[in-house]
Amino acid sequence: MDVTVALAVALARDAEVRVFGPTPRRGAERIDGRHELVTVSRKGDLRGARRLRAAVVAWRPHVVHAQDRRAGLVTAALRRVVPVVHTYHGVPDDVAEPWLRGLPRAPAPRGYTRGVLAGDAVVARLMSRTVVPAPAMATFLRTRLRVPAHRLAHIDNCVDLPEPSPPAGPVRRLVFAGLLVERKGLLDLLDALAIPGTMPADATLTVIGDGPQRPVAERAARRDALAGRVRFLGFRGDVPRLLREHDALVLPSVMEQQPLVVAEAMAAGKPVVATDTGGVADMLTVPGTAPLLAVPGDVAGLAVALRALFADQDPGGTGRLLADGARRRFAPDVSARRHLALYDGLSGAAGPPAPGA
Repeated sequence: MDVTVALAVALARDAEVRVFGPTPRRGAERIDGRHELVTVSRKGDLRGARRLRAAVVAWRPHVVHAQDRRAGLVTAALRRVVPVVHTYHGVPDDVAEPWLRGLPRAPAPRGYTRGVLAGDAVVARLMSRTVVPAPAMATFLRTRLRVPAHRLAHIDNCVDLPEPSPPAGPVRRLVFAGLLVERKGLLDLLDALAIPGTMPADATLTVIGDGPQRPVAERAARRDALAGRVRFLGFRGDVPRLLREHDALVLPSVMEQQPLVVAEAMAAGKPVVATDTGGVADMLTVPGTAPLLAVPGDVAGLAVALRALFADQDPGGTGRLLADGARRRFAPDVSARRHLALYDGLSGAAGPPAPGA
């Protein structure tokens, strides 16, 4: 929902915007007067779906933009009366990177997930356009789900841009932010940091987020090499502020598309160590910098990247370049301009369209 709020605020400078859906967990006050509370409690909530479609139609938008899988399913039926755009934010959790990339002998996801992906393919074919934040996801939709290329549009996610605060000295305060689930790779990160010679004696790790892996991760953080140096904060609503208070971000996921936390860290001027999954490498490819990337699941390779991060005597220089790159790609006004161009082409309206989401 963070992307929806940031995009709606930016679009509202040039268009009339209405957001239909639940109350955002963060930033609800920013769309006061532009938000209509409508909930679809589950995929089979037919009554909620009818209420949502009726509310959208009553507003008479030029374009409807569905911002997640459920919204896409519900609003696809409106395509006969108004152009409908859908943002495809990512595959289900048990889809592995090798299978997504079509590598030989890659393990296929379970049957239920394949059914979800089949539904995704149908919805994407019905939509006027499906927006993908990462080019890698466009390739997946085109080659694995057989979505026609002309129905896809690449537009980067957007995040609010804070004043950059790059580290003033060598990186010592590392931060992880995300759900504590297997695909986020936190246990790999703890294993990498525990390898002798990886983590300087005065370095720390802060873990932001919660989930089923937290008890296991907390036990792993109590081993001798990490004892007293890993702090678990649980779910927080002030992730951008916490990013600014740390020196660098690490994201060791085994599967991502275009993670917002990487864009937020870049915008804050923080170096990033990550795994080469989805669109992460593309995000971190900024002139003048050398991305610190590891193969997903490669603990030893992650330790090598972390040692390079800790050894860098001028991480602030990298942070400033990343912040400049974030402003060029992930600024809300940049995203809004690209979305408005897409909407305009679909709606055929003489003036700026009025997207509803």
